[in-house]
Amino acid sequence: MHPFSTAPHHDVLVLLVQLAVLLFASRTMGELAQRFDQPSVVGEILAGIFLGPSLLSSVFPMIGHWIVPQEAVQGYLLELVSMIGAMFLLLITGLETDLALIRRHARIALGTAAGGLVFPFASGFLLGYALPDSFLSDANQRLVFALFLATAMSISAIPVIAKVLIDLNLMRRDIGQTIIAAGMCDDTTGWVLLSIVAGLARGQAVSAASVLQAVGRVAIFMVVSFTAGRWLVKRLTDFVQDEVVSRDRLLTLVTVLMFAWGALTQALNLEAVLGAFVMGIIVGQMPRVPDEVHDKLRSIALGIFAPIFFAVAGLKVNVGHLLSPTLIGVSLLVIFTATAGKVVGAYLGARLIGGRDHWTALAFGAGLNARGAMEIIVATIGLSLGILTQDMFSIIVLMAMTTSLVAPPALRWILQRVRPEAQELKRLRQEELAAGSLVAGIHRVLLPVRARPATTGATQTIEARLLEQMGRKTALSITLLSVAPPGEKAEADLFLDTVLPLFKQQEIIKKVVESSEPAEVILDEAHKDYDLLVLGAPETDREPDALFTSMTDYLVRVSPCLTMVVQGGHCPPDWSLKRILLPTDGTVVAKHAAEIGFALVASDSQEVMLLNVVAQPNGYGRSRRIEAQLGIGYEIVQQLREHAESVGVRARADVRVGETPEAVILEVAMKNNVDLIILGTAVRAGSERLFLGPGVERILRQAPCPVVVVNAL
Repeated sequence: MHPFSTAPHHDVLVLLVQLAVLLFASRTMGELAQRFDQPSVVGEILAGIFLGPSLLSSVFPMIGHWIVPQEAVQGYLLELVSMIGAMFLLLITGLETDLALIRRHARIALGTAAGGLVFPFASGFLLGYALPDSFLSDANQRLVFALFLATAMSISAIPVIAKVLIDLNLMRRDIGQTIIAAGMCDDTTGWVLLSIVAGLARGQAVSAASVLQAVGRVAIFMVVSFTAGRWLVKRLTDFVQDEVVSRDRLLTLVTVLMFAWGALTQALNLEAVLGAFVMGIIVGQMPRVPDEVHDKLRSIALGIFAPIFFAVAGLKVNVGHLLSPTLIGVSLLVIFTATAGKVVGAYLGARLIGGRDHWTALAFGAGLNARGAMEIIVATIGLSLGILTQDMFSIIVLMAMTTSLVAPPALRWILQRVRPEAQELKRLRQEELAAGSLVAGIHRVLLPVRARPATTGATQTIEARLLEQMGRKTALSITLLSVAPPGEKAEADLFLDTVLPLFKQQEIIKKVVESSEPAEVILDEAHKDYDLLVLGAPETDREPDALFTSMTDYLVRVSPCLTMVVQGGHCPPDWSLKRILLPTDGTVVAKHAAEIGFALVASDSQEVMLLNVVAQPNGYGRSRRIEAQLGIGYEIVQQLREHAESVGVRARADVRVGETPEAVILEVAMKNNVDLIILGTAVRAGSERLFLGPGVERILRQAPCPVVVVNAL
């Protein structure tokens, strides 16, 4: 048993130099590539080719001594960092993968994947039988060689494809999601085939049982990941978010899970990157994970590890070994066969099975043609198993690099001729608007519930319906929190059970805490990465010195997140949300309230009324100042109306003149049978009393319908 020890001092020094040079060179070349209107991945791969034995390390051997690994330990260390880069990149790819969108395009993705697998496999198999014996390490293993070459031709490189799609801003496009889905199918099948071929090379007999065993490993891994694995990730996320106070705790958890799933797939004789990809998909389905965690992971992956990964891939290429006429000819034949098989296969699959148009189908083929470092991994396995000669290894690596370099400009050229469908343009427009939206960042909601001896009140019913409407447009995780007096936890728990049926969200979490300080318990909970705190206001029995209640007023003032106070006064038992009144004065807080209102609209039968009020005291006629204010008011409501219509909300804009804004708001609400009034405020801690102005207080007292007060940070 060897004692645990560090790598030799010189090898560690070489690794540090390599990382510094490769990261600097890849980022620099990536920047240059972008300035020439190319994806950064092109420059990152070229940086490795430039530094490697193809050019700089060959011309200046002393430089190559520090850049290209000279010993096994140096190669292992650099390859490990490179693998971590691939895992982070696949994790980000999984986070960006929209399963609902893929399901909508399942037929296209499966058709493209089938064509992109069968055709290159068949052409690679035939090529394997056509090549001279000199390219085989063992002439008696022609079948194994042909099957290996066929498998190598079939595999795409999801890390390279993902980086290309990210660089070209295509990840959220239908084309991007379909390419990723098809690539995932091809690669999963390819790794299964590779395990079978590797078994052949090791002398294992291929039988129906061995094939089923290889396929079964992948199937079991997928099923376990999306059932028990998803349950485990959810429980760990809940625990870390609720019980751990360390900074970046969720970032650490996601990274740990990525490595754990990578280890699991590695143990199953698959690839670690497959585990990272699946974990990215699972984490992406967790609404409790804040967008901030996604952003940090993206920075780590794309800013540090992915550039090193692509530079290392380029570092392995030695173009100088392939300059003889025979090797050049075979290299061109392999590149042509791999490209034609993948592009034609994916094209025919998308056209014949998926029913796509010519240019869209061609784009699928161009995107899936990138082989990248996955092909290099495959070639390395073939070399280590004695299937490939050194020359054939270099040819496959060159093919992988060539297809990866050709894919971005080919995709860019083809996509200029692809016209997005109206449905896709509408979705992209909505996502663009949602990117800077207040509501788009709301995923985790805290709703304190006060136990009542009788049935649930009107306010709770309204809260449930409002959150149900919001949940139709964004994934919500709602925590129902009841703070019970000491000794009454069981009663509070039973009361929450009666409230739960009101909430129909996919994820509802129930919490009961015993305490005599409910405000502090609620505030402590709100600090656990919540995006929205929803508070119910009593319809009667208001405290004389409070706007709502002293506890509600306190929580609104000091809450670390957005708050929404719901007052359910004058709410009939059959209350439904058909008409929403949104008063606006053009301020940021009014726009935030409008975004909440738009998120509550789920059908064409609902309508939003946008109202701007120009104050005019009694006894005064219209002046130029009033006319100017009316013009500004029309501009304000018209902008909001355009925003509403762009997200599919039916809106009516109106500008009124009145003695006071609150009087006009109440009058409009009564005459139009408004079901809900939403007011925007921005009040922070500064006094012991929550004061929103006499106008808001009058609306709260006299409104003929429920009122929601949105207090933004």
